[in-house]
Amino acid sequence: MATPVAGILIVDDHPASLELLAAALRPTGVTIHATTDPEEALRLLHLHRPRIVLTDLVMPKLSGIDLLEQIIAFDPTIDVVLMTAYYTTETAVEAIKKGAADYLNKPVSLKALRERVQRLLADLQRAPAAGEAFHGLVGRGARMAELFTRLQRIAPHYRTMLISGATGTGKDLVARALHDLSPAAQGQYVVLNCSAVVETLFESELFGHVRGAFTGATADKVGLFEHAHGGTLFLDEIGDMPLATQAKLLRVLQNQEVLRVGSLTPRKVNVRVIAATNIDLREAVAGGRFREDLFYRLTMFELRVPSLSERPEDLLPLAQHFLQKFAKEYGKAITGFTPRARLAIAAHSWPGNVRELENAIGHACIMSTTSLVDAPDLPPHTLAQPISATEAPADHPLDRQERLLLEQALAAANGNQSRAAQSLNIGRDALRYKMKKHGLL
Repeated sequence: MATPVAGILIVDDHPASLELLAAALRPTGVTIHATTDPEEALRLLHLHRPRIVLTDLVMPKLSGIDLLEQIIAFDPTIDVVLMTAYYTTETAVEAIKKGAADYLNKPVSLKALRERVQRLLADLQRAPAAGEAFHGLVGRGARMAELFTRLQRIAPHYRTMLISGATGTGKDLVARALHDLSPAAQGQYVVLNCSAVVETLFESELFGHVRGAFTGATADKVGLFEHAHGGTLFLDEIGDMPLATQAKLLRVLQNQEVLRVGSLTPRKVNVRVIAATNIDLREAVAGGRFREDLFYRLTMFELRVPSLSERPEDLLPLAQHFLQKFAKEYGKAITGFTPRARLAIAAHSWPGNVRELENAIGHACIMSTTSLVDAPDLPPHTLAQPISATEAPADHPLDRQERLLLEQALAAANGNQSRAAQSLNIGRDALRYKMKKHGLL
């Protein structure tokens, strides 16, 4: 069911501008509250609890940033859109980091404003199903919900971006989602895995070269920056980039122009750059392995992707997502997991994160001969100990993981037993029996 939207609050100390904005948004059909006084806006906020606040940046008594901070402190789920005639990248970055949903330049295009508000309303009224993919990312817990929100807020504004997280957490999917949500979505999405490039060829790969620049350069070559012009360049595992190349990359990010190897003519490029790393770049900077100036350039915005162990509520929805994917790919009528397969999945620590889980479910779908994946279908290394094809004995280690699985399902369902039972694919009576068995009821 759609989530009800309480309304929109507009705050602007210029009455004419306030009325113009209110008139432009009335066709949305949502209740609109408007005021020229930011302190009055706080009263209206508590009284009406709007879901979207549109506020000017420069106002007497309270600035838009001050108002933003108080709104987010009151309810961090409210979407706050700042407007200003004095747009700067630095102020936009500050606003987004403090929780703003967007940052618009005055005079505001009323058409663009209506479209932006309609998108925010659609997002608010859309209730994703458990495990539903958000631009290729699956998650229903608080950590992933926060990541999805930050993705949407950062995507319209970033020029450079750093994504950090352990190997296998899905940093590449986050990068792709950023591109798809950004103004560069219609442009090229180009990927370079820095760990797979020979050190002597880095500059040629990124910036291109001219014929005769070095031995073997028999023709001009377009670099990845030029290839990605108008789009996005994703630099995976940027911690493996040589220091000399890092210096030249920094110049490109600052000047938005490249110099092909062997050429004296710079070429202008318009490219958004997303970098990803599975190492601590701060430690690399301290150890002299990564340039400090490049680090700060990349971390104007930074997103950290949580490991699978930090989001246990997403484990089974992810497993089901991958099962549906591979069942379709392999043409098999597989619909779910047996109870002990779910227990086996919950028992494993998944050090390889989402990538390891995906590979394990792919393996299981190949091995399965029935409509349900069973524990023996999973790769042996994911099991606490080998399991025979017959029923597992009562003292098997998987039995000791049943309590953990129940706790995770109940936590993800906020204690709702019916929803927990549904997520485990068992009846509510069976759930209550198991809860009693483990002292959870």
